[in-house]
Amino acid sequence: MRKWMYVMLIGLGAITFIGCRNAASSFYVNFEVQEKEAQTTPFGRYPEEVVYTLGKMTGANNSNMPKGDTYEDNAYTRYLKEKLNIQNENVFEEGADYDNVVSMAITAEDIPDVLVVSNMEQLQMLIEKDLIEDLSEVYDSCASETIKDIYKSYGEDILNNVTVDGKLMALPETNIEDGPSLLWLRKDWMEQLGLSDPKTMEDVENIIGQFIEKDPGHNGEGNTIGLVCDSNIVGEAGYNYEYQMDIVFASCNAYPKQFIYGEDGELVYGSVQPEAKKALRKLRSMCQAGTLDSKFLLRSTENIIDLIVSGKCGSFFGPWWAPNNPLIDAKRNNKNADWEPYLIETDKEGVTSYVSQNPSYKYVVVRKGYEHPEIVMKIVSVLFDYARFHDKDAEEISAYFKLNVDPTARPLAINVDYADAIKRCYRNLTNVLNGKKKASTLERLEKSYYDACRDYVRGKEDSINENWAAYTSRIKALEVTEKGKTKQIKSMFFGETETMKQEWWKLERLEEETYLQIITGEAPLKAFDEFSQKWKEQGGQVILEEVNKYLKEKCTNQDEE
Repeated sequence: MRKWMYVMLIGLGAITFIGCRNAASSFYVNFEVQEKEAQTTPFGRYPEEVVYTLGKMTGANNSNMPKGDTYEDNAYTRYLKEKLNIQNENVFEEGADYDNVVSMAITAEDIPDVLVVSNMEQLQMLIEKDLIEDLSEVYDSCASETIKDIYKSYGEDILNNVTVDGKLMALPETNIEDGPSLLWLRKDWMEQLGLSDPKTMEDVENIIGQFIEKDPGHNGEGNTIGLVCDSNIVGEAGYNYEYQMDIVFASCNAYPKQFIYGEDGELVYGSVQPEAKKALRKLRSMCQAGTLDSKFLLRSTENIIDLIVSGKCGSFFGPWWAPNNPLIDAKRNNKNADWEPYLIETDKEGVTSYVSQNPSYKYVVVRKGYEHPEIVMKIVSVLFDYARFHDKDAEEISAYFKLNVDPTARPLAINVDYADAIKRCYRNLTNVLNGKKKASTLERLEKSYYDACRDYVRGKEDSINENWAAYTSRIKALEVTEKGKTKQIKSMFFGETETMKQEWWKLERLEEETYLQIITGEAPLKAFDEFSQKWKEQGGQVILEEVNKYLKEKCTNQDEE
């Protein structure tokens, strides 16, 4: 071969090598740019798939997901794979036993990369054992502006409660404000008996008494059950649960299990106040008359639901979302069962009082040492901001909303939404239904509710029960609270003091036993006075002083800032 040909080949080889090297260099530079963007922005996509181990909280009936979907492969995980290039690998999947499994993992100091803990006690254990990452920088860089705005709607406490020595140790779930508990009644039974809508607790007792005596449900003499009641008489931390008696207590100006300021401006614990004794007297009387289910201590939640679904009970207290559970099943069982919500007045001025709730009770944490702690903040930003407010093509997630898939289908079984999300949604839906706004102005979740409410109003037969549940909860129930007079009583403390760590469980047990014994007649009413004194002597007074000190220090710090 001629010499000039050798020179040419060598030159071409050099050019090829240089070109490859430049291409490789460009690739790595581009990779690093994408990687950095992914790690420091809410919506940046990882250039290579990131797999994270997860402790998965599950729901009943596979969280109501469509057949074939799993907790590692469903609408949410597929969406996160598409947008962020991430994939969860579940080290355990647990429902009712979830908290116990998490506690064992914490005790063994062997937690997955990402975990949701259900209470402050577990979070404190993780912090004390130094098992979780500081998420301060993660929040600053990877929380979208909308997510930051959502957290701000709850005030400073929601993040301060999970901040230790200036470090953000968890991402808190947000608990939207449910408002007061509503009374749900069989309207068709009331119409049969010619009964007017209730306004006061006296009206409630009369209506339930008529249900029992005159048997409009044709259950047979003695088979219609009065107001069903959970063995946990009132909700803790201000949460609005089903089958509880918070409204009965509020009608006596009593707020058990809450640290609140009394009329004199002093901090008190509601469960030991004289007003609570008055409410217990009322419940005791109702239990003796049967207007409160006299066998409530023997019933599980499942049993209570069976009574409602089967038509043996026509009354219960519950939040605005009760049509989704259990009333949707009651409609499936009897399409003529007409359940209506009522706001019961708690004072002579026609106002309904209720306590504010803990803004969070579940917390997302990241294992210390995991190389992508930002992943949890990105998941929250994508699912609760981008997919909901910006992406018009996330149809599979919209389908989940319409199918009433449980939120536990999400990798992180939490919700993040504005404190007043319920009111926002109600107003937006009614404005569209009334023609004041266009459906295109609704965000994704609202649009799914609107479609169901519109179909219900138009009388479409397909998915009629789901449409009824959407309309009754999102429109009818919220209209009741929106048009009624309500007053929120501020619950001041949801944390844990030093004395609480040792004594609170004993005081809770003392309170529960005393309340139940008085209501059922097992103990006399005067047992309340003995309980109140014991509560103070066995640590309650010290705890009250600790809470009071904490609140004063907090107020001082805020004034200085």
